[in-house]
Amino acid sequence: MEAAEIGGALLFVLAAAAAVAAAVATGAVDFSRPLFAGAPVDFREAIARFIGVFDGSSSAAESAREAWVAVRAGVIAPALQVAVWACMVMSVMLVVEATFNSVVSLGVKAIGWRPEWRFKWEPLAGGGDEEKGSEHYPMVLVQIPMYNELEVYKLSIAAACELQWPKDRIIVQVLDDSTDMFIKNLVELECQNWASKGVNIKYVTRTSRKGFKAGALKKGMEWDYAKQSEYVAIFDADFQPEPDFLLRTVPFLVHNPEVALVQARWSFNFAVNGTTSLLTRVQKLFLDYHFKVEQEAGSATFAFFSFNGTAGVWRTTAMNEAGGWKDRTTVEDMDLAVRTALKGWKFIYVGNITVKSELPSTYKGYCRQQFRWSSGGANLFRKMAKDVLVAKDVSLLKKSYMLYSFFLVRRVVAPTVACILYNFIIPISVLIPELFLPIWGVAYIPTALTIVTAIRNLKNLHMLPLWMLFESVMTVHRMRAALTGLLELPGFNQWIVTKKVGNDFEDIEASLLQKTRKRLRDRINFREIGFSVFLFLCASYNLAFHGTTSYYPYLYLQALAFLTLGLNFTGTCGCCQ
Repeated sequence: MEAAEIGGALLFVLAAAAAVAAAVATGAVDFSRPLFAGAPVDFREAIARFIGVFDGSSSAAESAREAWVAVRAGVIAPALQVAVWACMVMSVMLVVEATFNSVVSLGVKAIGWRPEWRFKWEPLAGGGDEEKGSEHYPMVLVQIPMYNELEVYKLSIAAACELQWPKDRIIVQVLDDSTDMFIKNLVELECQNWASKGVNIKYVTRTSRKGFKAGALKKGMEWDYAKQSEYVAIFDADFQPEPDFLLRTVPFLVHNPEVALVQARWSFNFAVNGTTSLLTRVQKLFLDYHFKVEQEAGSATFAFFSFNGTAGVWRTTAMNEAGGWKDRTTVEDMDLAVRTALKGWKFIYVGNITVKSELPSTYKGYCRQQFRWSSGGANLFRKMAKDVLVAKDVSLLKKSYMLYSFFLVRRVVAPTVACILYNFIIPISVLIPELFLPIWGVAYIPTALTIVTAIRNLKNLHMLPLWMLFESVMTVHRMRAALTGLLELPGFNQWIVTKKVGNDFEDIEASLLQKTRKRLRDRINFREIGFSVFLFLCASYNLAFHGTTSYYPYLYLQALAFLTLGLNFTGTCGCCQ
């Protein structure tokens, strides 16, 4: 058990203690409060009154109202109150987890901590200059999996072929699963073009797409030249590494034999399409938090985090020891990372090394991506929980971190509580006055979560309101995906490749809120439209009969967010680049 792991555990305990202390000090937590606000009604009495409406024992209108009040107070409110307290527990879990990650991230930034403080890093002899010899350089395989990537194949192949590394010590492997023969021929011609320039590039295809990306990567590792490579760098087709990427990452692996993975950060600022629309800009906020906070915290404390599937370098022996690529989930990258960590290997996240990438440019494309990630993560939790518990090569603290923080809170609790509490319980509560919603659960905790989320994105504070509303919509998709993966419902292993735009975004000149021009049925997202109607009705009812609660301003904004994305307004923004 390392000092960093012990420190991480202590920080987590301190974060939990601070959350409880703050709640008690402000008087937010009051467990003397009754289970629900209204006077308790016997369940049998409520049912009897309800039946009385139909047996003519009293006037229909008066009996109907009395029956509704009785059933509402005696049946519906208690049932919903159980859900409320379950959400409160999950909210506390979520805010403690977020606080822990933010504290670690802020500490890392405040003291200027770098991976070099914990792991040895020295430049390789020669600095990439072939004239000084290549005997000190390990063999590196660069894999680029792609599928019908017409818009970006040239960019990714060129970036990989221009990496600074001795030519006799690097192999670029293009794994082309394209089904469009026109695109396939273009990719092959591009590989031949670089081969004619002296680049050791291999063009690899398969007869089927079995296993999707994981299947392609697994097939790529079966070649003799791949087996002889000491390290494997992986870049998706829409990623463009800087020429010195290998020179900055591989030394971590060379000088630290216990390290299996070096992960770089994805970059979106003026890279491919990170600022072209409101849609991509709120995605950027989400992913910036993931890298700057979650990945940074996991790396600095437990030397564990999820491989992001691209922009990383693996040690081949570690991959083989963990069993290589598997196609049992849609998050093959996370699967490999967890299995490797359970063998005792460590990971390094290097936030100052960035790789240009592309974000989904359409709302439906982003929803499909998030469904794949959320469903796959929850499904992997189901498959790997037992393996984590019985693992012998990791400490108890690291096991606890993996099961509780990495899997339970992030993959299950976060999407569930965000969707149920804010999209269902709060809107319904305006119709159920007997339902008690503690102020600390619906106001203080969301405020705390907003603060810890924004603390590493201060320059994007103006985008936070839009991001919060956008995430409110996305929680519906993420919860559905998490439940689908956790219960292995139909479609849990579905894989749809996100369409890329490449450099085409540079030609976009449109208003801030321009609709994507498609057929009507493709422009309308009926689930979002339905939610917007539901939220609008609840907000209007709360405005007319607000009683002791006034949730209608938030509910109207939430309804507007659902309506906006339901009509596929993605906010194409060429003027704000």
